[in-house]
Amino acid sequence: MPRRPPPKAEVRLFDVVIVGGTPGGVMAAIAAAREGAEVALLERMEHIGGLPANGLGASDIVTRGATGGLFLEFVRRNKNYYVKHYGVDSPQVRDCSDGYHFEPSVAEATFESMLAEHPRIQVFRKRQFDAAPAKVYLANGAIRLIEVLNLAMGLSELFQARVFIDATYEGDLSAAAGVPCRLGRESQWDLNESMAGQLYKVWGGEIGPGTTGMGDNAIQAYNYRLALTKTPTNRVAIAQPPVYFRDEYLSLVDDLKSNRVTGPIGVPRLELEFAGVGRIVNLAKLPNGKYDANNQHAVFLSTDLPEENWAWPTASWIWRDQYAQRLRNYTLGLLWFCQQDPALPEDFKARCREWGLAKDEYVDNAHFPRQVYVREGRRMEGEYLFAARDALPVKPNGRPPVHRNSITASHYPLDSHAVRKREPGRVHLDGFFSLGSQPYTVPYGVMVPKKVTNLLMPVPVSGTHVGFSTLRMEPCWMALGEAAGVAASLALRNRCPVKNINLQKLQDVLVRQKGVLIYFRDVTVDHPSFAAVQHFGLTGLLPDWEAKLDEPVSPAQAAAWLRAEGHGKTFEYFPGKTTRGEFLMKLYRIVRTN
Repeated sequence: MPRRPPPKAEVRLFDVVIVGGTPGGVMAAIAAAREGAEVALLERMEHIGGLPANGLGASDIVTRGATGGLFLEFVRRNKNYYVKHYGVDSPQVRDCSDGYHFEPSVAEATFESMLAEHPRIQVFRKRQFDAAPAKVYLANGAIRLIEVLNLAMGLSELFQARVFIDATYEGDLSAAAGVPCRLGRESQWDLNESMAGQLYKVWGGEIGPGTTGMGDNAIQAYNYRLALTKTPTNRVAIAQPPVYFRDEYLSLVDDLKSNRVTGPIGVPRLELEFAGVGRIVNLAKLPNGKYDANNQHAVFLSTDLPEENWAWPTASWIWRDQYAQRLRNYTLGLLWFCQQDPALPEDFKARCREWGLAKDEYVDNAHFPRQVYVREGRRMEGEYLFAARDALPVKPNGRPPVHRNSITASHYPLDSHAVRKREPGRVHLDGFFSLGSQPYTVPYGVMVPKKVTNLLMPVPVSGTHVGFSTLRMEPCWMALGEAAGVAASLALRNRCPVKNINLQKLQDVLVRQKGVLIYFRDVTVDHPSFAAVQHFGLTGLLPDWEAKLDEPVSPAQAAAWLRAEGHGKTFEYFPGKTTRGEFLMKLYRIVRTN
């Protein structure tokens, strides 16, 4: 039986309610609205956009083209912004790298413009959802209402919908609805994942002593992705934070004197960067003289703050806000230390003082990112558990396992930041790893809970710590959000649980919107045979990385394809003239009309 709603609380009714204005949430809202749903997007902060709007300006994707759909639309709009404002041959267009690199304010503006095109979407800002069972009203295994706090008014509000989407980094809505979750690290032997459990690994090198592979409750570190610049007219000097603990940073002094790092440098570019602020942050170039400053993996001390974040996934917002302030002070303190501390070499400090915060970013937040980079929260238990095996080739130079019910392809290494602070005698911080993968497919089941019938979870997806470490990148989250929005609309249209929707229809919509379900090196989303290749790639008819669509189809190949997929039918083609793409398109029409 559902709990009685609070008296006098306002009830807002929608087809789809999305908690979390992350990129996954934004794309879910757009996709659902495009399919005709009335959508509410709830965001705790005043600003939407999650991490791309908060400093993560260098898109985390190894193979461009492995993820399409609304993510591709997002990057193309970013490029169009720079072309429109600065000219096609401008340095800004060059530095935006086809829209995959962008300033935080540009990312936010792109998200806002995409949302504004859809009157069916209402964005509710300053709405806080607290992950407590009392905030969710369930009946017959479905969420009927959720209660949120209007932070601006200090009042409770009720949002009612037929489908709910959890797009939070933490999995708050799913947890409150009773969906089980995973926290921390599995052991190496649970699913035979080589990077699982306790791990000390030289960055870019071998596994070191102390590695046990044992599982624990450790969560990979968070940090802030800073927008730094050396441009004097747009540079804000780093001030000492109100809470400053010098002792936290003193190990850097000896590391500099000893040139102590966690992996090989030996590259001129890195040697130059390590002479200054690059010693504590990894710098990725953005337009207009800005840089996305992330944690520097090749050192012991950087902007990550491990261990102290372990409570975040299940903590209250009061605790999270306190940690966010602590992390802000720590980050500014580290920069201040590098620029000012008398124990450091003068030339190093001078190089560091060349850098500051970008004046034209986060102007309402003292030019500092508004959001913590929550790399890993709860990993909710879904119909499918994504593990390392799903991103690794099944044979040399081959594909990872192909999921017939794929909702997106993606590509990033299996990649985790540290889970513990520095320990004496270790080659690196516990938990740091990066293991190369190949473009993989993501099955629908990773975002479908086993029990709650009208909930989708495109951000806190179902995976092991190692498996989740590649899914957690924003391009993949955007594609999963898009799939969740379309799936929600199909569930509404057919009045069925989200796990019972027609997967073929979901895939059809995603492909029409140029979503990539399986990646081919020689096929773009604009190719006339794109839909056929997506279909036959997932059925196994095209197992290789190249589809070779413009080559003539051989009689032997044509006969084999007809035997496999032709349903006993045939059609005319011209050996040596009809291309593989043309043949597959004809075969695709047979399959779809059979």
